[in-house]
Amino acid sequence: MGYRSESRDASLEPVMATDTGEAIEPDSARIAALDSLRGGCLHCQNCRLGATRTNVVYGVGSPDTPVVFVGEAPGANEDQLGLPFVGRSGVLLDRLISEELGLTRDQIYIANIVKCRPPQNRNPLPDEVEACVPNLRDQLEVILPTLIVALGAVATKFLVSPGLTITNARGKFFATEFGTVMPMFHPAFGLRKGATAVTAMRADLAKVKLHLVEKGAWKLQWC
Repeated sequence: MGYRSESRDASLEPVMATDTGEAIEPDSARIAALDSLRGGCLHCQNCRLGATRTNVVYGVGSPDTPVVFVGEAPGANEDQLGLPFVGRSGVLLDRLISEELGLTRDQIYIANIVKCRPPQNRNPLPDEVEACVPNLRDQLEVILPTLIVALGAVATKFLVSPGLTITNARGKFFATEFGTVMPMFHPAFGLRKGATAVTAMRADLAKVKLHLVEKGAWKLQWC
Protein backbone atom coordinates (compact mmCIF):
# COMPACT_ATOMS: atom_id res chain seq x y z
CA MET A 1 0.00 0.00 0.00
CA GLY A 2 1.44 3.41 -0.96
CA TYR A 3 1.18 6.68 0.90
CA ARG A 4 1.17 9.09 -2.01
CA SER A 5 -0.12 9.41 -5.55
CA GLU A 6 2.06 10.18 -8.57
CA SER A 7 0.17 13.44 -9.07
CA ARG A 8 0.22 16.25 -6.53
CA ASP A 9 -2.94 17.81 -7.96
CA ALA A 10 -4.04 20.24 -5.24
CA SER A 11 -7.65 19.84 -6.36
CA LEU A 12 -7.50 16.22 -5.22
CA GLU A 13 -5.89 16.91 -1.85
CA PRO A 14 -8.06 16.95 1.30
CA VAL A 15 -9.06 20.39 2.55
CA MET A 16 -9.72 20.83 6.26
CA ALA A 17 -12.09 23.42 7.68
CA THR A 18 -12.15 25.55 10.81
CA ASP A 19 -14.96 25.40 13.36
CA THR A 20 -16.61 28.26 11.48
CA GLY A 21 -16.52 26.31 8.23
CA GLU A 22 -13.77 28.42 6.66
CA ALA A 23 -11.52 26.36 4.38
CA ILE A 24 -7.86 25.97 5.33
CA GLU A 25 -5.31 25.93 2.53
CA PRO A 26 -3.43 22.62 2.09
CA ASP A 27 -0.23 24.00 3.69
CA SER A 28 -2.12 25.01 6.82
CA ALA A 29 -3.95 21.71 6.92
CA ARG A 30 -0.70 19.76 6.74
CA ILE A 31 0.95 21.95 9.37
CA ALA A 32 -1.97 21.43 11.72
CA ALA A 33 -1.98 17.68 11.07
CA LEU A 34 1.74 17.30 11.74
CA ASP A 35 1.55 19.47 14.87
CA SER A 36 -1.25 17.27 16.17
CA LEU A 37 0.67 14.08 15.41
CA ARG A 38 3.82 15.47 17.01
CA GLY A 39 1.86 16.32 20.13
CA GLY A 40 0.71 12.74 20.35
CA CYS A 41 4.34 11.54 20.33
CA LEU A 42 5.71 13.78 23.04
CA HIS A 43 4.78 11.49 25.92
CA CYS A 44 5.10 8.19 24.05
CA GLN A 45 6.20 5.18 26.09
CA ASN A 46 5.52 2.50 23.50
CA CYS A 47 9.07 1.13 23.69
CA ARG A 48 12.07 1.20 26.03
CA LEU A 49 13.53 4.31 24.37
CA GLY A 50 10.88 6.43 26.06
CA ALA A 51 12.60 5.86 29.39
CA THR A 52 16.04 7.08 28.26
CA ARG A 53 15.37 9.91 25.81
CA THR A 54 15.68 13.60 26.61
CA ASN A 55 13.40 14.78 23.79
CA VAL A 56 11.22 13.25 21.12
CA VAL A 57 12.73 14.14 17.72
CA TYR A 58 9.67 14.19 15.50
CA GLY A 59 10.72 15.96 12.30
CA VAL A 60 11.37 19.36 10.77
CA GLY A 61 10.67 21.19 7.53
CA SER A 62 7.89 21.96 5.10
CA PRO A 63 4.81 19.73 5.10
CA ASP A 64 4.21 20.66 1.45
CA THR A 65 7.58 19.45 0.19
CA PRO A 66 7.82 16.82 -2.56
CA VAL A 67 10.90 15.22 -0.95
CA VAL A 68 11.37 13.74 2.53
CA PHE A 69 14.76 12.65 3.90
CA VAL A 70 14.58 9.77 6.40
CA GLY A 71 17.36 8.56 8.70
CA GLU A 72 17.29 5.78 11.24
CA ALA A 73 17.27 7.48 14.66
CA PRO A 74 18.35 10.63 16.52
CA GLY A 75 21.83 11.02 17.96
CA ALA A 76 23.02 12.85 21.06
CA ASN A 77 22.75 16.37 19.63
CA GLU A 78 19.30 15.65 18.22
CA ASP A 79 18.15 14.22 21.55
CA GLN A 80 19.24 17.38 23.36
CA LEU A 81 17.59 19.81 20.92
CA GLY A 82 14.59 17.77 19.79
CA LEU A 83 15.47 18.34 16.10
CA PRO A 84 16.79 15.88 13.49
CA PHE A 85 20.26 16.13 11.95
CA VAL A 86 21.63 19.09 13.92
CA GLY A 87 25.17 17.80 14.57
CA ARG A 88 28.07 17.65 12.12
CA SER A 89 26.12 15.22 9.95
CA GLY A 90 23.26 17.69 9.77
CA VAL A 91 25.60 20.52 8.79
CA LEU A 92 26.89 18.43 5.89
CA LEU A 93 23.40 17.37 4.83
CA ASP A 94 22.15 20.96 4.90
CA ARG A 95 25.15 22.14 2.86
CA LEU A 96 24.75 19.48 0.19
CA ILE A 97 21.01 20.06 -0.11
CA SER A 98 21.65 23.79 -0.44
CA GLU A 99 24.44 23.41 -3.00
CA GLU A 100 22.89 20.63 -5.10
CA LEU A 101 19.16 21.40 -4.79
CA GLY A 102 19.25 25.08 -3.90
CA LEU A 103 16.96 24.38 -0.95
CA THR A 104 17.05 24.88 2.80
CA ARG A 105 15.73 22.47 5.41
CA ASP A 106 12.68 24.74 5.68
CA GLN A 107 11.78 23.72 2.11
CA ILE A 108 12.20 19.97 2.55
CA TYR A 109 11.25 17.61 5.38
CA ILE A 110 13.65 15.59 7.54
CA ALA A 111 12.60 12.78 9.87
CA ASN A 112 13.81 9.50 11.34
CA ILE A 113 12.26 6.05 11.48
CA VAL A 114 12.62 6.05 15.29
CA LYS A 115 11.83 9.29 17.10
CA CYS A 116 13.89 8.71 20.27
CA ARG A 117 17.64 8.25 20.64
CA PRO A 118 18.85 4.68 21.21
CA PRO A 119 21.43 4.55 24.03
CA GLN A 120 25.05 4.98 22.93
CA ASN A 121 23.76 5.73 19.41
CA ARG A 122 23.26 2.03 18.67
CA ASN A 123 20.99 1.02 15.80
CA PRO A 124 17.31 0.81 16.77
CA LEU A 125 16.14 -2.71 17.62
CA PRO A 126 13.38 -4.38 15.59
CA ASP A 127 10.75 -4.00 18.30
CA GLU A 128 11.64 -0.30 18.69
CA VAL A 129 11.19 0.21 14.96
CA GLU A 130 7.89 -1.68 15.03
CA ALA A 131 6.64 0.48 17.89
CA CYS A 132 7.62 3.76 16.20
CA VAL A 133 7.04 3.21 12.48
CA PRO A 134 3.34 4.17 12.68
CA ASN A 135 4.58 7.70 13.40
CA LEU A 136 6.60 7.77 10.17
CA ARG A 137 3.65 6.37 8.24
CA ASP A 138 1.47 9.15 9.64
CA GLN A 139 4.01 11.78 8.57
CA LEU A 140 4.17 10.41 5.04
CA GLU A 141 0.39 10.20 4.78
CA VAL A 142 0.17 13.91 5.61
CA ILE A 143 3.05 15.09 3.42
CA LEU A 144 2.45 12.78 0.43
CA PRO A 145 5.99 13.20 -0.93
CA THR A 146 6.91 12.48 -4.51
CA LEU A 147 10.20 11.00 -3.30
CA ILE A 148 11.62 9.63 -0.05
CA VAL A 149 15.41 9.69 0.35
CA ALA A 150 16.63 6.94 2.68
CA LEU A 151 19.76 8.12 4.46
CA GLY A 152 22.12 5.24 5.12
CA ALA A 153 22.02 1.48 5.40
CA VAL A 154 19.56 1.14 8.29
CA ALA A 155 16.92 3.37 6.70
CA THR A 156 17.43 1.66 3.34
CA LYS A 157 16.99 -1.83 4.75
CA PHE A 158 13.79 -0.81 6.51
CA LEU A 159 12.21 1.34 3.81
CA VAL A 160 13.20 -0.80 0.82
CA SER A 161 14.48 -4.31 1.62
CA PRO A 162 16.53 -5.99 4.38
CA GLY A 163 18.70 -7.66 1.74
CA LEU A 164 19.98 -4.44 0.17
CA THR A 165 23.35 -2.89 0.79
CA ILE A 166 23.62 0.86 0.67
CA THR A 167 26.57 0.67 -1.73
CA ASN A 168 24.53 -1.22 -4.31
CA ALA A 169 21.22 0.58 -3.67
CA ARG A 170 22.32 4.22 -3.55
CA GLY A 171 21.12 6.40 -6.38
CA LYS A 172 18.49 3.90 -7.51
CA PHE A 173 14.72 4.29 -7.29
CA PHE A 174 12.51 1.67 -5.63
CA ALA A 175 8.72 1.38 -5.54
CA THR A 176 7.81 0.52 -1.94
CA GLU A 177 4.80 0.50 0.34
CA PHE A 178 5.90 3.95 1.54
CA GLY A 179 6.18 5.42 -1.97
CA THR A 180 9.20 5.89 -4.24
CA VAL A 181 12.43 5.60 -2.26
CA MET A 182 15.98 6.50 -3.32
CA PRO A 183 18.78 5.50 -0.93
CA MET A 184 21.90 7.59 -0.49
CA PHE A 185 24.83 7.52 1.91
CA HIS A 186 24.21 8.79 5.42
CA PRO A 187 25.97 12.13 5.97
CA ALA A 188 27.89 10.56 8.89
CA PHE A 189 29.38 8.15 6.35
CA GLY A 190 30.31 11.14 4.20
CA LEU A 191 32.13 12.69 7.16
CA ARG A 192 34.02 9.46 7.86
CA LYS A 193 34.94 8.61 4.26
CA GLY A 194 35.53 12.09 2.91
CA ALA A 195 35.58 13.36 -0.66
CA THR A 196 34.67 10.14 -2.49
CA ALA A 197 31.54 9.56 -0.42
CA VAL A 198 30.54 13.23 -0.56
CA THR A 199 30.91 13.22 -4.34
CA ALA A 200 28.58 10.22 -4.49
CA MET A 201 26.07 12.05 -2.29
CA ARG A 202 26.17 15.03 -4.63
CA ALA A 203 25.53 12.76 -7.61
CA ASP A 204 22.55 11.19 -5.86
CA LEU A 205 21.08 14.59 -5.00
CA ALA A 206 21.36 15.51 -8.68
CA LYS A 207 19.20 12.43 -9.36
CA VAL A 208 16.73 13.65 -6.74
CA LYS A 209 16.33 16.96 -8.58
CA LEU A 210 15.99 15.27 -11.97
CA HIS A 211 13.34 12.88 -10.61
CA LEU A 212 11.31 15.73 -9.15
CA VAL A 213 11.52 17.66 -12.43
CA GLU A 214 10.39 14.59 -14.39
CA LYS A 215 7.45 14.09 -12.02
CA GLY A 216 6.41 17.74 -12.26
CA ALA A 217 7.09 18.27 -8.58
CA TRP A 218 9.90 20.81 -8.92
CA LYS A 219 8.52 24.23 -8.07
CA LEU A 220 9.46 26.99 -10.52
CA GLN A 221 10.72 29.24 -7.74
CA TRP A 222 13.29 26.59 -6.85
CA CYS A 223 14.97 26.71 -10.28
